[in-house]
Amino acid sequence: MKPIDLRSDTVTQPTAAMRAAMAQAEVGDDVLNEDPTVHRLQNSAARKTGKEDALFVASGTMGNLVSVLTHCGRGDEIILGDRSHIFLNEVGGIAALGGVHPRTVANRPDGTLAADALENAVRRNDIHYPPTRLLCLENTHNFCSGAALTPQYMQEVARFAKHHCLKIHLDGARIFNAAAALAVDAAELARHADSIMFCLSKGLSAPVGSLVCGSREFIARARKIRKMVGGGMRQAGHLAAAGIVALEQIIGRLKQDHEHAKQLAHGLAATAGIHLEPERVQTNIVFFSLTHPSVTPETFLRELTARRIKLFMTGPAVFRAVLHREISAEQVGRVLEAVDAILNP
Repeated sequence: MKPIDLRSDTVTQPTAAMRAAMAQAEVGDDVLNEDPTVHRLQNSAARKTGKEDALFVASGTMGNLVSVLTHCGRGDEIILGDRSHIFLNEVGGIAALGGVHPRTVANRPDGTLAADALENAVRRNDIHYPPTRLLCLENTHNFCSGAALTPQYMQEVARFAKHHCLKIHLDGARIFNAAAALAVDAAELARHADSIMFCLSKGLSAPVGSLVCGSREFIARARKIRKMVGGGMRQAGHLAAAGIVALEQIIGRLKQDHEHAKQLAHGLAATAGIHLEPERVQTNIVFFSLTHPSVTPETFLRELTARRIKLFMTGPAVFRAVLHREISAEQVGRVLEAVDAILNP
């Protein structure tokens, strides 16, 4: 039986259309800004996010790093959530490589940052403090159960940022999942951000790559930062070709992954020995806790692996499942049957 891999939507394989497009792509040297397929991808990304220009980068982590380093200089400070991907899972790159200081604010369960907490985080003009330059948000918010930030929240934050002369960077790795969940255009979610990064290699199923989008001036500066951190990829059009297919063909089916996530969440919530709140599942990410009195997390994972089911444990007895194009409703049913068999034989 085919393995069921729920560790991440990054495990998705490129589609047949992507493979064909990659093989046939017209390419050039992208460091010299001469790759026509990269140009097509960047133009498409800019249109879809409502920005003037875009830049193809190797990964989401590189995209966030390039964005922060373009907005900030050494000794500047950014405000970001304490559960954000930039803070938790990007190897401290903004500090190690850019000398940028992170100031964290507690994420609420819906991924938002409270207005009073943001207000308290902005540094006043004092010789002892680093200057606050940038506010980073995440949509969807990975470690807040894939929560989607609404256009209304983005508008509120934009007013706050303007009042304090701050820029906004949006880690929109899964921005098209947020747009699908909220039934709005991705450009509406990105409208109040000065820059946005989104990934091609997660639910969109492309093999490699992310896009940074912003003003023409911002992208011109970001291109030089990308070169500085080793992101010049020469004939990158072979990779960009798969990204074009992703934007044209895969965005429209993301809602199916959300439906499968809700199917999984409701089934797990009804299983003795599992705790989760299915109403918190908006997109394609499901977090749940193992509460069984006699089955340890290690045993649980081992038994799932024996049944060819893969999950990540993200904390003590806390697990994450991510739904994607290669997981069907029938496979979700198999996962639920396996979990019940392990916990309630």
